[in-house]
Amino acid sequence: MNKSLVLSARNIGKKFLTPTPLEILKGIDLDIFQGTSTAIMGKSGEGKSTLLHILGTLEKPTEGELEICQQKTSITPLHELRKHHIGFIFQAYNLLEDYTTLDNVLLPAKIARQPTHPGSPAYQRALLLLDQVGLSSRLHFLAKLLSGGEKQRVTIARALCNDPDLILADEPSGNLDHAHSHAIHHLLLELTKHHCKTLIVVTHDRELASLCDQIFLLKSGNLSLSDGIL
Repeated sequence: MNKSLVLSARNIGKKFLTPTPLEILKGIDLDIFQGTSTAIMGKSGEGKSTLLHILGTLEKPTEGELEICQQKTSITPLHELRKHHIGFIFQAYNLLEDYTTLDNVLLPAKIARQPTHPGSPAYQRALLLLDQVGLSSRLHFLAKLLSGGEKQRVTIARALCNDPDLILADEPSGNLDHAHSHAIHHLLLELTKHHCKTLIVVTHDRELASLCDQIFLLKSGNLSLSDGIL
């Protein structure tokens, strides 16, 4: 069965003019298909996070075209794309520290103005996701009371809350020790596969990259498909 195209990037470029002119991304082409997992690797400063932010419509490219779920980002309201089609997982967690675990997971649904009261579809999905990431016993804990590994599990559940087509993860285990990183890697891949999501992850971690279907290397502004772990 042919898989649908979830993301298509053509000739994506990014230039910064200050403090000095710098071209960080050059003519990047990328096609990402439904249900696949993709790792983007490269040295620090190569522009991996910038590329991920562009693919997630958090940042605009200097040139090029991007389509997400057959919708051109140049003409589609970006907040609508993010709200319905994209889930984000950040290295720094970006949780609301004085909100509960459950409230943090429900935040995307609240932003999308979906009902989030007990018994609503969003509420039930949040409970299911928190169970799947092993946090059913932490529903009403404030985020600031969670460990780093638990916080990252919350961010994974939050990214899946609105049932998006595409999950974008930026160094999802960068703040964790090896044991917790290993657990997060497998949880992330298992959950995205279980929910039939498409995953793009920026990482320095070779173990995480090895779990993905394909690996790309970003070097000197150019993106190329790798034939193995770098």
